[in-house]
Amino acid sequence: MLNWLKRKPEAVKESRTGPVMFTGKNQAQWSMGSGNTSAKDYAQEGYQKNVVAFQAINKTADAVAAMDWIAKDARGKEVEVSGLLDLIRQPNPLQSGPEFMRAVVGYFRISGNSYLERVVVGKQPRELYALRPDRMQIKPSATGFPAGYKFSVGSSSVDFDADPRTGQSDIRHIKSFNPLDDWYGMSPLMAGAYAVDQHNESMQWMQSLLQNGAAPSGAMELGEGSLTNDQFNRLKAEIDEKYTGSTNAGRPMLLEGGLKWTQMGLSPVDAAIIETKYSAARDVSLALGVPPLLLNIPGDSTYSNYREARLAFYEETVIPLAEYIRDELNAWLSPLFSGVTLDIDLDKIPAIAEKRQELWAMADASSDLTINERRMMKGYDKLPAGGDEILVSSSMIPLSMAVEPITLPPEEQPLSSDEAKALAYGSKTT
Repeated sequence: MLNWLKRKPEAVKESRTGPVMFTGKNQAQWSMGSGNTSAKDYAQEGYQKNVVAFQAINKTADAVAAMDWIAKDARGKEVEVSGLLDLIRQPNPLQSGPEFMRAVVGYFRISGNSYLERVVVGKQPRELYALRPDRMQIKPSATGFPAGYKFSVGSSSVDFDADPRTGQSDIRHIKSFNPLDDWYGMSPLMAGAYAVDQHNESMQWMQSLLQNGAAPSGAMELGEGSLTNDQFNRLKAEIDEKYTGSTNAGRPMLLEGGLKWTQMGLSPVDAAIIETKYSAARDVSLALGVPPLLLNIPGDSTYSNYREARLAFYEETVIPLAEYIRDELNAWLSPLFSGVTLDIDLDKIPAIAEKRQELWAMADASSDLTINERRMMKGYDKLPAGGDEILVSSSMIPLSMAVEPITLPPEEQPLSSDEAKALAYGSKTT
């Protein structure tokens, strides 16, 4: 038993469920509940070979990478110069800030895991690197925190220590929620695995049709006599080998011995192979959080136009993901930079700026909001004085002045109805 396990209960806070967390095998587990699918399979089948997943992941990564980062001090005030801001803008000599962020988001969206390495010089991080998830292995501990990390390439490996009481390490593991694994995140491609397979299979099917030029589907009839068991088995094996599956779709069939082919099945067009491909493509985009309209996928769309789809994409996928990564970076790096934190400048996102302009126009046209309330909606500070008055739209004077009773001198008092009639008919009142 290690000495630190003998400490007093109040010395360090830790979860009571930590010691009973599932540790599993001492290797990365990427596909709980989906056979032997690995991170490499997700990368090859879901990213390299599927154009929908490829484009959806790239759009998300590019959108996050294009965001502008700002730094704030411990009081929440924006600071222009900060070592943390310089680090995120130029994380290492080989990558720019956007390129680094594309790698972080790309690994996260493909595998559900992203690992960051920090290089500390003089008690401050000077470089950041995004590491391939399929090469990283978590070393579990009895506390529920990782005991360390092991990065392996072939026969070579590098070990990274981690504090099993606090989880502090030069490696930061950013992972998605996985209900069946305590250590590794779940890939979004796992939820869309069937859709990816269907889309890839339909593409392969249509490619085979184009190459073979026909689509045999039906029954074979024997004109006279019957087949022996050996002939039947040989014919069945030949059909299974040469004419079954997407790779053999449309391949012409050679018949002998009086056999006749009778078309019985539906053609690929009748079977709606193309629509199946589009349906699978919409499911893939759904799993990755990208509206099908942004990926030019035909079919029913929830959004009436491209602008609405792009706004939903940012509000429901890009911004939450960027804020999650921001919070992970702040929890990991901020203590080493005197409490300075990173934030995202949402005002510079075109899709959000258009929505905010509409909100600001509505605030300016409102007659029941104070100046400070309007300024707060626009992200500005309150005015030190006079900002809590409501302005009347007609003359833009304070409402308190508009409702106060006005007393006029006797000579300026309005005429009564009798006086007005007497004046109109030229008579005098007594």
